Amino acid sequence: MSKCSNHPNRETSFLCLKYNIYMCEECLKCRDPEIYCKFRSSCPIWYINKRQEDWDREARAQEEVKTFKVIFKPADKEISVPEGSTLLDAAIAADVHINASCNGKGACGKCKLIIESGNIKSEPTSLLSDQEKEKSYVLACQTKVLGDVTVKIPEETIARKLKVAGMGKEATDRFKGLVKDIQPMLIEIPLELEPPTLDDSSSDLDRLNRGLKKTGCCDVDRLSVGIKVMRELATAMREENWNVTVSVMRKKCSNEILNVRPGNGKEKSLGLAIDVGTTSIVVYLVDMTDGSIIAATSGHNKQSACGDDVINRIVCAEKDGVAKLSRMALSTINNLINEALASVNGNFKDIKNVVISGNTTMTHLLLKIEPRYIRREPYIPSVSEFPILKAGNIGIKANPIAAVFIMPGPASYVGGDIVSGMIYSGLHREEALTLFIDVGTNGEIVLGNQDWLMTASCSAGPAFEGGGVRWGMRAEEGAIEKVSIDPETLEPTFSTVGDVSPRGICGSGMIDLISEMLITGIIGQDGKYKIDQNHYRMKHDGKDLSYIIAFADETPMQEDIVFTEIDIHSLTLSKGAVYAGFMVLLEQAGLDFSMIDRVLITGGFGQYLNVEKAITIGLLPDIDHDKFQYLGNSSIAGAYMALLSDDYRNEAREVSNNMTYIDFSSNNRFMDEFTSALFLPHTNLNAFPSVKIKQGN
Repeated sequence: MSKCSNHPNRETSFLCLKYNIYMCEECLKCRDPEIYCKFRSSCPIWYINKRQEDWDREARAQEEVKTFKVIFKPADKEISVPEGSTLLDAAIAADVHINASCNGKGACGKCKLIIESGNIKSEPTSLLSDQEKEKSYVLACQTKVLGDVTVKIPEETIARKLKVAGMGKEATDRFKGLVKDIQPMLIEIPLELEPPTLDDSSSDLDRLNRGLKKTGCCDVDRLSVGIKVMRELATAMREENWNVTVSVMRKKCSNEILNVRPGNGKEKSLGLAIDVGTTSIVVYLVDMTDGSIIAATSGHNKQSACGDDVINRIVCAEKDGVAKLSRMALSTINNLINEALASVNGNFKDIKNVVISGNTTMTHLLLKIEPRYIRREPYIPSVSEFPILKAGNIGIKANPIAAVFIMPGPASYVGGDIVSGMIYSGLHREEALTLFIDVGTNGEIVLGNQDWLMTASCSAGPAFEGGGVRWGMRAEEGAIEKVSIDPETLEPTFSTVGDVSPRGICGSGMIDLISEMLITGIIGQDGKYKIDQNHYRMKHDGKDLSYIIAFADETPMQEDIVFTEIDIHSLTLSKGAVYAGFMVLLEQAGLDFSMIDRVLITGGFGQYLNVEKAITIGLLPDIDHDKFQYLGNSSIAGAYMALLSDDYRNEAREVSNNMTYIDFSSNNRFMDEFTSALFLPHTNLNAFPSVKIKQGN
């Protein structure tokens, strides 16, 4: 320490080595910043001087960035965003759910908002009707904030509760008795240990291991222990006179002591089975003592704001960082866990075992693992089989030491959710030749039996979930889910989810509608309208011709719900991809549909599928209807079984490793079959004899 050369009354330790002078904090400034100095690399004055310049520059930049307030009605949620942000960015920041199927590219027209006041700049779009533009509708992803803005979320954009498979008492009761012998990953072992004496001077840890060995609960030779446990061991052992309870995580190749607490009192033990779907997330809260499901919750995956399909999610992760997508999924999961715990007055610390099932992209995003190479040739995931993890390292609302098992997946586009389906269906344990299909965005297919398994993904696209369809929506309240058309009057009759006024049409409703329009002659095999264009049910919207399912006075939006030729084409592409996948997979195995003993349909959408109408449009093969079987949400079912049983967890690893993955991305036969399937039901009508008879009638 010495005196500042400019302020002799101030002590300082900052020394300029070049001029051998001391400077106080007020005087800290390099005298010759432009001239070479050999001391510069180790000079604190130079370093602090440069950092101050950076701080000043950052402060000026922050002052220059204007922020504006955005209010979302009817929820009255408020958020401040930088000038130039899109309304979609603002909605994500405010945790307001807005459907953005195309990941903000302005291609889907789903993220509609109504501007009530404020200064915005909106890009022109053909996805809004003239009527909507007159009502001040904009697309959130194409509208930038230039001042304080108040927007209203229109009726058709408001998120409602999804109709999710695997929910309700009837669904959960099906799982009773599925697992006889409960084998959690994290077990708690009460021990009564002998206190040390001069004759028995073993260390506390050796004494603990000796006690564990006597119980026979785990292989002590493969037992590890962390430094945290060792630091707390002495106190825990002596607090209750050498009576302790040991938490041991049983892994594939080793075991680990995670906690040692004083006393032998039993604590409640809960588990979570979680299905992380692209569209929705389902959570089961399970009592690990008897395997009963004590609560079940479900909700929208908040990642939907980044697009409906996995490719858009990966692109979003590349652009904004994988942490953003992870936060969105964790926010949904943890909210659902809170909801489940609140319903039974549970405590998150009692959750000690967790199993997560999801497709490969969803698990990568959840765990913040780089997903970009999943969508790049040769399409390789970073991880296909995960070690058992801890909940605290992931961010799941559970006891931090809770054991987390991620269902393994065989390929980039066939993930753990399909392996879960195998565990639940038992396809790989039986002789019957089975075709397994998850009807959804990814369109995963499995073919085989106890001797062999082949799998593929046919990328059906988001049409079945409402993406790319003008009035398409998920199976939320107000979605048209069943349709029939009078062959004489061509008048539609429909029912909606929740028996309320229609807000749009979901996947099962679209399949019903196209089937009915085909059989009644409203459309031809090419998907074009054949009906008199002056019929009161037909509508011209620019160049687009459409069929009116519900008139404006029947809807809460006061707009006609229509189905256009472009919508029909989108559904035809999706069903064509699925059917082509069936054909190519069978061809690879040297089989045909007549050799199939059963077809298992799974996924949230599959449960509400009308098989006859799905055959009529060419989505499913025209075989004996008795061969079709619904599994509901097999992903959550398989996760539940793996949660309770080590045997099923090992079986999941085995099934994943034994699947032969067929890549359709460069398969010419797939493209040939796909092209042939782009008619209703198919270019080869002989493959659909029942449809041929209907059309004849």
